[in-house]
Amino acid sequence: MEQIKLDRINELYIKSKTPEGLSEDEKKEQAALRNEYRRSIVANLTAQLEHTVILEPDGSKINVKDMKKD
Repeated sequence: MEQIKLDRINELYIKSKTPEGLSEDEKKEQAALRNEYRRSIVANLTAQLEHTVILEPDGSKINVKDMKKD
């Protein structure tokens, strides 16, 4: 996510704490930016886990992406 969008998220948060608060359009913009931020975090974590390998005591390696979901 670009730094400009992160800065905007912070600006909207700071403004939301003021007595005037956010307008309806700003609330929608804040929600959209937060959702985009969450999606980028999940995508980065998923990519990192796909390249993670667990080394077992017997020396074998297991790729996290190959592990079963319970």
